[in-house]
Amino acid sequence: MALNRKALEELRETVGRLGDQLGRSGLRGVDELVGDRFAARPGPARPLSAVQAELDGLIGLESVKGQVRALVAFLQVQARRKAHGLPEAATTQHLVFLGNPGTGKTTVARLLAEMYRAVGLLQKGHLVEVDRAALVGQYVGETAIKTDRVIRRALDGVLFIDEAYSLTPEGEGRLDFGTEAVEVLLKRMEDHRHRLVVIVAGYPRLMESFLLSNPGLRSRFAREVDFPDYSTDELQEIFAIVAAQHQYELAPGAEETLRQILAGLHPGEESGNARFARTLFEQALNRQALRLTQDGGRSAEELDRADVVTLTSEDIAEAARALGEEPVPELGPTGWRRWLG
Repeated sequence: MALNRKALEELRETVGRLGDQLGRSGLRGVDELVGDRFAARPGPARPLSAVQAELDGLIGLESVKGQVRALVAFLQVQARRKAHGLPEAATTQHLVFLGNPGTGKTTVARLLAEMYRAVGLLQKGHLVEVDRAALVGQYVGETAIKTDRVIRRALDGVLFIDEAYSLTPEGEGRLDFGTEAVEVLLKRMEDHRHRLVVIVAGYPRLMESFLLSNPGLRSRFAREVDFPDYSTDELQEIFAIVAAQHQYELAPGAEETLRQILAGLHPGEESGNARFARTLFEQALNRQALRLTQDGGRSAEELDRADVVTLTSEDIAEAARALGEEPVPELGPTGWRRWLG
């Protein structure tokens, strides 16, 4: 009879906890063996060309795409050197992703993990995405256990730590176990240097402090990839693609309203980027539904196809107001301002 997946997870965690608490390397080896035997198997690897095509299809991010291509090309050449009996250049594949929220960091990390699998660097090429809560405990001894547990899940793939700077919060005299997570992470990166790639991500201004918080971080994360904010044109294209995917259309005048809203966003950490464009679309759907069923005095059964696929200028404007946008015509040609609370 097939073993219950939850029971297997509990077994793996129990063995790992015993290995950590008792300090017996034999138990840790058993835990990794259990993980290798019962962990979910990845599906068939996609060809490198297919993954690269998906990367190329992303809106914007031209500089990021160029850096990813360079990383993959380097690995391909090193593999050929090895095949010819030549030494490989010893370089780290761990990365720092610098950028504001909604700039595509997680999406690129997932594709990069697949590329690493396609070129033979990683056996599984899966992505494990975590934040501080998944790594840091609340009492002595818990952090090492939690961090080890996450690393075991990520073996043969990519561990993506979002907002990594939260592991080393600023402020003297504060009792915090984040530094312990960093120390465990650095040791495991060395222990599993052929089975694990780690990507740390976050705001540019905070990640620099994070990298300086421990001497081992800067040496292991020597490569940085900058994710720029999306332009107004790119955000408008993202909105249009999301709408088309869900079979919605913009009524005359709605596209101009959308552009005014997107152009009025303040660049930087609070802009939301692609995340804002998608959220704006979802809010516009809510406004459309209210307009069609309440404001128009018609029942849902009376709506035709054109009614239910069309988003109006007012739908988008009301959606923007729900997200903190307000029309301010006297301030300039865009007529929109970002209100930050």
